[in-house]
Amino acid sequence: MTNYLGIDYGRKRIGLAFADELGVAIPISAIPGVELEGSFEQLDNVVRIRQVEELVVGYPLNMDGTPGTRVREVDAYVVELEKRFGLPVRKVDERLTTHAASEDLKASRKRMPGKETGELDSAAATLILRDFLEERHPFLLPDPEDYTELES
Repeated sequence: MTNYLGIDYGRKRIGLAFADELGVAIPISAIPGVELEGSFEQLDNVVRIRQVEELVVGYPLNMDGTPGTRVREVDAYVVELEKRFGLPVRKVDERLTTHAASEDLKASRKRMPGKETGELDSAAATLILRDFLEERHPFLLPDPEDYTELES
């Protein structure tokens, strides 16, 4: 199975998540995205060390499914990723991932981390990657039919 890197692109931080042959997405340290060239160098280290074979990027769609205001920026980022790494880059609808990540973090602790930590960004990247993996490899999910037999 392939090693994947989930990316939640942002101007201030780039959230990251990783999944290996087990198909479980986990958050990893975010990259400060203030200086784009430097962020690509850090991303290169992650790709190399974790032997990433496919990149999964959150794609900013509006709630009605139309392209959001940041689509052009993300499209340019994707082109640069493809050029620099020569890896397949998949775009995944990221609607509500940051909100869902925030809710998950609130439920798991008493206080939210500061935005500067990048924890929220990486949690969003984890949800983006998880959505991609669930769509691509539905066999990894339990079949609801398996549970109906147990109830009778």
